[in-house]
Amino acid sequence: MYAIVEIAGHQFKVEKDQRVFVNRLQTEEGKKVDFDNVLLIGDGDNITVGAPAIDGAQVGAKVLKHLKGDKVIVFKKKRRKGYRVKNGHRQSLTEIVIENIATSGAKKAAPKKEVKKAEPKVEAKAAAAPKAEKAAPKAAAKKATGKADDLKKIEGAGPKAAEALVNAGLDTFAKVAEAKPEALNTILSEASSRLSHIVTDTWPKQAKLAADGKWDELKELQDRLDGGIEK
Repeated sequence: MYAIVEIAGHQFKVEKDQRVFVNRLQTEEGKKVDFDNVLLIGDGDNITVGAPAIDGAQVGAKVLKHLKGDKVIVFKKKRRKGYRVKNGHRQSLTEIVIENIATSGAKKAAPKKEVKKAEPKVEAKAAAAPKAEKAAPKAAAKKATGKADDLKKIEGAGPKAAEALVNAGLDTFAKVAEAKPEALNTILSEASSRLSHIVTDTWPKQAKLAADGKWDELKELQDRLDGGIEK
């Protein structure tokens, strides 16, 4: 039996006991992980195709270790401009072993529900009401003119990742700096499976430097990064 499953934005043909290298997962080494976006299952002459995924199908795996792939040289050149840039890149990977392939009966993980905090009741005095009404237009004007920071200046945050952060309410460098890497990865994973492999370990540190206007220190930090990880 084999299956075609989407893992961290890529599709893989897997079988039981097969070892697979995928984009970096956030699951710790030695722990199990399930993938429910199964597109096809083949069992002899019987082939089941999803539309796009097979309802109830699931692939179970175990994380063996986290590692980096072979170095890839990226060379850029512009004719007659004297522009030459040479960079190396090592992709962050995770080695997993396929433990089982379930054709039915598996339940998809329910999306996390946002719990709204109850707003405290404030009893306004009659004398303070006019002041509140006068202050309201100023507050509304400030909110209308506020602009989100360019989060794409964070190393590893492309347009899609930046859009996901803004939609989650993290629209400034200061807000990203206060967030934890695990929370940032959860936001990206819920926005799209193609963003789940992005390493966000240094994003709060980068955002802190950007929020403080320390652009030279930010550039020095980004020059030390390799696959989103500080050397």
